[in-house]
Amino acid sequence: MRKLELLSPAGDRERLEMAVMYGADAVYLAGTSFGMRSFAGNFTPEELPLAVRFAHEHGVKCHVTVNTMPRNQEVTQLPGYLEQLDQAGVDALILADLGAFTLAGKYAPRCQRHISTQQSIANYECAQAWFDLGAHRVVLARELSLEEIRVIRQKVDPKLEIETFGHGAMCVSYSGRCLLSNYMTGRDSNRGACAQPCRYQYALMEEKRPGEYFPVFEDERGTYILNSRDMCMIDHLKDLMDAGIDCIKIEGRAKSAYYAAIVTGAYRHCIDDVAAGRPVDPVWRDEVEHVSHRLYSTGFYYGEPGQYVEHSRYIRQWQICAKVLSCDENGFALCSLHNKFRQGDPLEIVGPNLRPFPLEAGFMADADGLPLTEPRTPQMRFTTRLPKQVPPRSIIRRAVDLSAK
Repeated sequence: MRKLELLSPAGDRERLEMAVMYGADAVYLAGTSFGMRSFAGNFTPEELPLAVRFAHEHGVKCHVTVNTMPRNQEVTQLPGYLEQLDQAGVDALILADLGAFTLAGKYAPRCQRHISTQQSIANYECAQAWFDLGAHRVVLARELSLEEIRVIRQKVDPKLEIETFGHGAMCVSYSGRCLLSNYMTGRDSNRGACAQPCRYQYALMEEKRPGEYFPVFEDERGTYILNSRDMCMIDHLKDLMDAGIDCIKIEGRAKSAYYAAIVTGAYRHCIDDVAAGRPVDPVWRDEVEHVSHRLYSTGFYYGEPGQYVEHSRYIRQWQICAKVLSCDENGFALCSLHNKFRQGDPLEIVGPNLRPFPLEAGFMADADGLPLTEPRTPQMRFTTRLPKQVPPRSIIRRAVDLSAK
């Protein structure tokens, strides 16, 4: 049984730091070009080497996405960009275009080449062909069952690594190959700018009745006929390991630093428990319920995931109140505010390698030492007393249902 590498999203510097500190084995991020998440924060040419250095200092690998389909006028920019990534010490490039793959072999020879899920690899012949061309890893199509993945593992060269998505948003189109966003909004999903029109509520308009809308129902529950559930495989990690998967990937470069931290931490502890043959501590399994998400499914691993057509809203039952910047041995903590709360409110704290525990909001003071009953100013710094010392980047949160109505 292979122990899974945990690959976490790092949309910007804050999300990178949270993913690394909460237990990722590797992170994936993008520069300002050629990445499939153009609305994530991403990393400038000056920031990217610093991001790689930070990851490496903590024993974490750094993968960079170069997985758009470049047009003619963009191809000339690729050699110089790939050389920059190679010089920055990037461990692997995630590629989808055959031309970009070939150029990466020439201009970024120190980087492993991983084949993006955008290539829709769904059989062992395709996977082996990419290995024969020089790929170190393939990210399989999300539409494969566990049994199909098991067959691919058995049929391909043992040195070829297999990566699959294990958590996060699912696309209604095959491996993300969608033209709907481009058609409706001018934002091309295959060039990193998806507007997620699959989440919209649609109606039908008859040719001779302009302006008169007829609801489109998949069944009696609603009209969100293209809406996909989110994937969550945290309860099935042993099955993924037994199938010979090398790496499990968390989707979410456009999601929050809180999401990167909590989901990474949850999978880190559960992967370690499963690999060691220990029962999974339910507190970590429960953590994936503490982030904003749509109704969970197991993707295509065990058959069709089914769609959720009642609405496309997120489940948001927890809110981050503050982040711990520092904390001494007496529990005296300096924090940054994210959302308002009051003295006496019931809270919970979780952190890097810190099991969640409850606390009540106690004495707080501003930067000048003046008492606070309710910090208000966004991102203000304040001090408070915690029951014990906690590590920096710990998160103070509270239960509050923020799901859209």
